[in-house]
Amino acid sequence: MSVIVTATTILLLLIGVAFFLAGSMGLLRFPDVHARLHALTKADNLGLGFITLALLPQAADVWIASKLVMIWLLTMLAAATVSQLIARSALHEEDVKQEPGP
Repeated sequence: MSVIVTATTILLLLIGVAFFLAGSMGLLRFPDVHARLHALTKADNLGLGFITLALLPQAADVWIASKLVMIWLLTMLAAATVSQLIARSALHEEDVKQEPGP
C-alpha cells in the first residue's frame, strides 16, 4: 500500500509541476497583460491543487491535511483578488493612454 501512495504522490507532484511550468511559459510568451494573467491564475491554481492532492496522503493527521486544503483555498482567493486588481490597473492604463491630450 505504501508503494501505491508514494507513486500516486510522485505522479500528482509531477502533474502540479507541469501546470506551474505551463503557467510560467504563458507568462513569458503571451502578448498582453490579460492573457498572461489568465495563464498564470488558471495554471497556478491547478498546479497548487495537484500538489495539495499529492501531499494529502502524506499528511500525518486530519489537522495537517485540513491546513493544506486551507492554504490552497486561501491562495486561490488571493490569486483571484490580485489578478482582478492587476487587470483593472491594466485597463486603467490603457484608458489613460487612449485619451486625447490637450
